[in-house]
Amino acid sequence: MSVKPSNKNGDRELLQTSELPMTADAILSDFTHYFGRMLGRRTIQVDSPFLYQSVVYAARDRLMERWNKTRNTVEANDSRRVAYLSLEFLMGRLLRNALLNLGMEEETTAALDRIGLDLEDVCEREKDTGLGNGGLGRLAACFLDSCATLSLPVVGYGIRYQYGMFHQRIENGYQVEEADSWLREGFPWEIERIEYAQTIKFGGRSDVQIDEQGRSRHVWVDTNDVLAIPYDIPVPGFENDVVNTLRLWSAAARDEFDLEEFNAGSYADSVASKNAAENITMVLYPNATTENGQELRLRQQYFLASASLQDTIRNWQRRHGDDFSEFAAKNCFQLNDTHPAIAVAELMRLLIDEHGFDWNGAWDVTRKTMAYTNHTLLPEALEMWPVAMFRRLLPRLLDIIYEINAHFIAEISQRWPGDNDKVRRMSLIQEGADPMIRMAYLAIVGSFSINGVAELHSRLLREGLFRDFAELWPDRFNNKTNGVTQRRWLAACNPALANLIGEKLGDSWKTNLEQLDALREFADDPDFQARWRDVKLANKQRLAADIENKTSLSVSTDMMFDVQVKRIHEYKRQLLNVLHAIHLYDRIRRGDGEGLAPRLILIGGKAAPGYVMAKSVIKCINNVARVINSDPAMAGRLQLIFYADYNVSAMEKICPAADLSEQISTAGKEASGTGNMKFMMNGAITIGTLDGANVEIREAVGGDNFFLFGNTVEDIEALRGSYDPQALIDGDTDFRRVMDLLESGHFNRFEPGILDTLIQSIKEPADPWMTAADFRSFVDAQEVAGATYQDETLWTRMSILNTACSGRFSTDRTMRDYNDDIWHVEPINQETS
Repeated sequence: MSVKPSNKNGDRELLQTSELPMTADAILSDFTHYFGRMLGRRTIQVDSPFLYQSVVYAARDRLMERWNKTRNTVEANDSRRVAYLSLEFLMGRLLRNALLNLGMEEETTAALDRIGLDLEDVCEREKDTGLGNGGLGRLAACFLDSCATLSLPVVGYGIRYQYGMFHQRIENGYQVEEADSWLREGFPWEIERIEYAQTIKFGGRSDVQIDEQGRSRHVWVDTNDVLAIPYDIPVPGFENDVVNTLRLWSAAARDEFDLEEFNAGSYADSVASKNAAENITMVLYPNATTENGQELRLRQQYFLASASLQDTIRNWQRRHGDDFSEFAAKNCFQLNDTHPAIAVAELMRLLIDEHGFDWNGAWDVTRKTMAYTNHTLLPEALEMWPVAMFRRLLPRLLDIIYEINAHFIAEISQRWPGDNDKVRRMSLIQEGADPMIRMAYLAIVGSFSINGVAELHSRLLREGLFRDFAELWPDRFNNKTNGVTQRRWLAACNPALANLIGEKLGDSWKTNLEQLDALREFADDPDFQARWRDVKLANKQRLAADIENKTSLSVSTDMMFDVQVKRIHEYKRQLLNVLHAIHLYDRIRRGDGEGLAPRLILIGGKAAPGYVMAKSVIKCINNVARVINSDPAMAGRLQLIFYADYNVSAMEKICPAADLSEQISTAGKEASGTGNMKFMMNGAITIGTLDGANVEIREAVGGDNFFLFGNTVEDIEALRGSYDPQALIDGDTDFRRVMDLLESGHFNRFEPGILDTLIQSIKEPADPWMTAADFRSFVDAQEVAGATYQDETLWTRMSILNTACSGRFSTDRTMRDYNDDIWHVEPINQETS
């Protein structure tokens, strides 16, 4: 090591002169050092966390070298950089991905083998970093992986929830939530950066004061302050020595302990401020059905936005002092969905109140640095917060939002004079007895780019949800179709398939997924097909063993694995899947099941704790499953299993084993989906509606290799007002039988009435998900899928072609699109640093 001379801040930097070797000898030496000297262990116990932690520390040392070099390069080049703000980062397990990207998986395996340990067993000790709810958070994790692989200087900003997404247990068919104490055994990947802590304000009041120059300025006074403590996690690129950063904020009280209160006997009061502060980052997505839950969510969103923006400005001032002339040219803030939309107002506050900008100058910087990604077409998901709550928690931010709105309404009025309806529709404030702030509108007004995440989704945003804004600013709206990272979702989770592909194509597809297109020439090769089937069978055997371990149910791998795993939500229509399961059950019971493909229907996902209808769907799935799985007539022919506590690690076992991928949301409701891409990449064939990225998946693979069903967006719009589900039920014998079984209590003999609400939702003319409208089409498409599955050669060909055509659905392509059209950052070049 050597010491670099002081910079203008007086800091001196230790320079690294050599890198740690990647050999098995070196890795084993480091492992034993950490196991014995740092963690103080003597005996190897496979089920302890210390083996895993020691491997992590050995890998982290090598990451740290590249991490420091990456940060030094970005700073030395004064690179333009992106801050990616997201309330969710569903990272899953990190060890195997880090070893893969560092190119040290083989040597680590060899090192552990010498002492009788298996890398797979060690990796299983890692807990999922469950800092997300579903597709949004997993997408953010894939984005970070691809940005590092593409050498793009992107920092992820999120929240270090003490309890991530809850563990799900099923009790008598019901979902029971248990806290996910993912930090209990420590988290060896993170580095605490206490020196970069930020102060976050809440409460108090907004005041106007006269400064020394006689100018009036706004100040936010009498606040209750909370500290935001950053914890950094390394995000390595694939074999390129670039390591980016995910910075997670943890809340802490400024004064954790009141000794006077304690000595007076008020023990609870003595730590009250500590507890109140820590509540902000205690739980991912507190239940928003109560006012306290809503308030905590707003606190979380502001906490993330304020800490991240202050951190960016701190970093800027360390390098540039108070010269902000190039700030907009060197920074971009990407808002991942509506949750961080408050960043628009917070950046204005920081620039005006803390750094002396006038309004126009601050607004110019804000509009040049903010970019907004929308992830939903559901109006109820476009968060709105009560003005009264803002006034109580964030009074200075409320001032700014009202002023932004005043300027914006003037802009609308200039464009459309006298159109008060348009003003009312587009205003950031929804007026009424309890005025609400429309956060998505704030994000749009304050951003230079607004993008959807699939071609259909982006079109529906422009033509529907945000039509007025797209008419005002057509150039700001664009599409960036989602993707997934093939490093985790093929190379790491399906190594046997990755090796088979590698034999034919080499390994460059790991960074250029479109090279999979060359698999087309092997789609009809009998030998390649046989080996493809062998890989799928082995993956199904692994999943079957996992299912048996979780449920004690034996699963035949001769069955078609028909899989739907995702958040439980009405628009995703797990209920439609259950209706099909009941239909198959009814056919087999009536002796009409001859020729049906044997089928395992696997459903997994979590319902939000306050989402009553989604929890009812889980109960229904489990009740129907209990009847089907206990019926001897179904043995070897039909099984329905609910996979409890579905998470990233579970998906890593499920998607390589799936034969059929269920993507059956109501057309026009799913923004994109990414599970559909993971399944496709691993050779599953999609049965789906023309919704979200399904449209582009079908375009890529061709209609002959996709099982299409259901009404289109246009069909559904035409049905509204005349939709009669009861007529559809009465006019379809199969549907009538399914509903008769449900309504007779066949699946809830000893729990009368528990399924009534679900049954009524199917028959409700106002049902926005139109489940009944797609029943017949779904059943027919499933029958075609089942028949096709029994043609082994045809099914294998379709499976190979799905993988071959998945090239456009890599987040590498997605991130290139973001960078080319929105971010415009230069890749990190370590050679010139």
